[in-house]
Amino acid sequence: MKHLKLKLLIVLISLTFIVPAWADEGLWLFNMPPASALKARYGFAITPEWIQHLRLASVRFGGASGSFVSPDGLVLTNHHVGQGALQNLSTKDRDLMKTGFYARTRAEELKAPGMELMVLQDIEDVTARVSGAETADMTPAQAAAARDKAIAALEKESTDKTGLRSTVVNLYSGSMYHLYRYKVYNDVRLVFAPEYAVAFFGGDPDNFTYPRYDFDITLFRIYENDKPIASKSYLKWNTAGLKEGDLIFASGHPGSTGRLLTMAQMEFLRDVSYPFTIVNYQRRRALLQDYGKRGPEYARQAQGTLFGIENSLKATIGYQSGLLDKALMDKKAKDEQAFRDAIRKDPALDKEFGRAWDELAQAEKKYAEFFKAYRFFEGGAGFTSGYFTMARSLVRLATERTKPNDERLREYRDTALPALTRRMLTVTPIYDELEVANFTDALIQLQKEFGQQLEVKWLFAGRLAEDIAKDYIAGTKLKDPEVRKKYVDGGLDAIYASDDPMIKLALMVDPISRGLRKRYEAEVEPIEARNGALIARAIFKVKGASVPPDATSTLRLSFGTVKSYLENGKKIPINTSFKGMYDLAAKAGNKPPYELPASFLAGKAKMNLETPIDFIATCDSIGGNSGSPVVNRKGEFSGVLFDGNIQSLPARFVYSDTQNRSVMVHSQGIIEALTRIYGAQPLVNELLGKK
Repeated sequence: MKHLKLKLLIVLISLTFIVPAWADEGLWLFNMPPASALKARYGFAITPEWIQHLRLASVRFGGASGSFVSPDGLVLTNHHVGQGALQNLSTKDRDLMKTGFYARTRAEELKAPGMELMVLQDIEDVTARVSGAETADMTPAQAAAARDKAIAALEKESTDKTGLRSTVVNLYSGSMYHLYRYKVYNDVRLVFAPEYAVAFFGGDPDNFTYPRYDFDITLFRIYENDKPIASKSYLKWNTAGLKEGDLIFASGHPGSTGRLLTMAQMEFLRDVSYPFTIVNYQRRRALLQDYGKRGPEYARQAQGTLFGIENSLKATIGYQSGLLDKALMDKKAKDEQAFRDAIRKDPALDKEFGRAWDELAQAEKKYAEFFKAYRFFEGGAGFTSGYFTMARSLVRLATERTKPNDERLREYRDTALPALTRRMLTVTPIYDELEVANFTDALIQLQKEFGQQLEVKWLFAGRLAEDIAKDYIAGTKLKDPEVRKKYVDGGLDAIYASDDPMIKLALMVDPISRGLRKRYEAEVEPIEARNGALIARAIFKVKGASVPPDATSTLRLSFGTVKSYLENGKKIPINTSFKGMYDLAAKAGNKPPYELPASFLAGKAKMNLETPIDFIATCDSIGGNSGSPVVNRKGEFSGVLFDGNIQSLPARFVYSDTQNRSVMVHSQGIIEALTRIYGAQPLVNELLGKK
C-alpha cells in the first residue's frame, strides 16, 4: 500500500508541478548543481573544482551580480548595476554618466562611497536545526517565531565564529534552509565606465528587446588596506568567441521567481500586487520625466531613479503578461485541480497535503484586505524620500537595539548592523528639490488613499502636500552624516529628544507600520511558509534536487546554449555587431535614444565593425542576474548578462526555450571597444593576462 501511494504521488506531481521539461530551465544551487542533466544533455562533467572556482569568482552587487576578471581584484559588472556609484561620484560639473570614466593608473581609480561587494565563501545545510525549532502543536505564527529565533542564533554564531557575514536562506518554501557565509568588501573603486548613451543604446524603447547593441559594462577594483586584493579565483578571458550551439553558464543572483506558486498566489499577484505596482511606477515615471525637463542638471539628478523605474515597470508588465495569458493560467488551474482531486481520494495524502491550497488561498485573501496599507506605511510608498528612509532606519535602529538579538526585526539583528551603520554614515549626494518632488507625490497618494486615518489628518492639518514636503525637507538636518552619527550613537534618548521633523514623522508612523507588519507576519507570512513548504515537500520527496528552488537573490548557476530563434517567421541571429550599432545610429540621425557618444563617432574608422557586441543564449535568468558572468565549458569569461528579451519576462512563472533568451555583452566586443574606442590598452592587457 505504501508503494502504491508513492507511485500515485509521483504520477500526481508529474501532472502539475513545473519541472525542468525544457532542457535549459533552472536556477540551480551551487552546492546542488545539475551534474546528471549536464552530463546527459551536453556530455559536460561538472567537477567540484570547476564549480568552486566559478563560485569564488562570482561577486554580489547588492541585488545584482559581477565577477573577478583579473588576479588584482578587478571586477566586471553592468553599467546599470554600477550606475548608483557613477551618480554618487558625479557633480554638476562632472557628469560621469554622460562622459564615462577611465582610470589610466591605479592612483586615478575613484573610491565609490557606500558600495559593498560580497563573495560567497561557504554554504552549510542547516535544515535540521531550523525546522527542529518548531513542534507539531505550534500555530503557524508560533512556528515562524521559533524558526526565526533559530535563524537569528545560527547567523550570529556563524558570524562570531568565522568573521564572515552569515545569512540563512529559505529554500523550497521552507523545506530546506542553507547558511550562506560571505566575505564582505567595502573599499571599492571605479576603474572604467562607458558613456550612458552607449551603455544603454536604444534607451527604454529597446529595453527587454532583441536585437540589442548595448555596451553595458562597468569595471571596479576591490581594495583592502589601501591595496588591490589578490583575487586568486578569477575568470580568464575567452578570446576565441562563441558559435551557435555552444554550451555556456551564467553565475549570478536572480531575485525571485514564482514557478512553484499556487493559483491563489499567482492570482494575488495578477489582481492585487502587480496592478498597484504598475500604476505606481507609471505615475513616478511621469513625475521624474517632468522633473528632468526643468533643465540638464535636473535630468542628471533624476536619471538613475528614472532608469530603475522604467526598467522595473517594463519588467512588471512583462511578468503580468504571463499571468494574463488565459491559456497558461487555464492549464495551471486545470493541473492544480487534478492534483488536488487525486490527493483527496487518498486519506493519508489528503491529511498531509490536502489543506495546503485552501489555507494559502485564505492567506492571500487576508493580505489583499490590507495590502495597500502595508505598502503605503510599512513599504514606505506614502513617504517616498531618502530623508524619511534614513529617519525610519535611525528610529528602528535605536528601538531594536534595546531588544535581545533574536527578538529584533530581521534587518536589525547583530549580523546586519555593521552594513546598516555604514550606510547611515556614508556621504552620498541628496538633491533637495528632487526630494520635495518625490515626497510631494507620495503624500498626495497617501492623503488620497488614507486621508481619514487619524495620523494622516495630523500630518496634513489642512495643509497642501507640497507645503508639507517643502517644510520637512527644509527642516531636516539628516543630510549631514555627523548628525546621523549622533542619532546612531545616542540611541533612543537622542531619538526622543529630537526636533528633526523627519525623525518625528518616522516616530509617528512607526506604530502603524509595525502593526501592519505584525499582521502580515501573523496572518500571511507563516501561512505561506507552512503550506508552501507542504507543497514543496511533496515535490522534493519525489524529485529531490532535480527541481531547483525558486530564486532567492542568492548565488545560482544556470546553463544553456548560444541559440537563434524565430520571431514572426524571421530568424533572429545569435550576435549583433558594431556595424549594426553604427547603422542604427545613422538611420536615427544620431539622435536619442540611438545617439552614439563622440568617442564612438571618432573611433569608428579604427573599429572592426564585424566584431560582435551582444549575443543571446537560452540560459535561465531573471532580475538580479544583471552583471552575471557568462562562461564557456573551460570556465572562461565569454560575456556579461545584462538583459532578457521580451519573451523572457513570463519566465518568472513558466520557462520555455522556444523564444526566451538572455542577452549578453560579448567578450570580444568588450576588448574591441576598450582597445579601439577608449585606448585602454593597460586595462585590456590586465583582462587578457598580458604583462
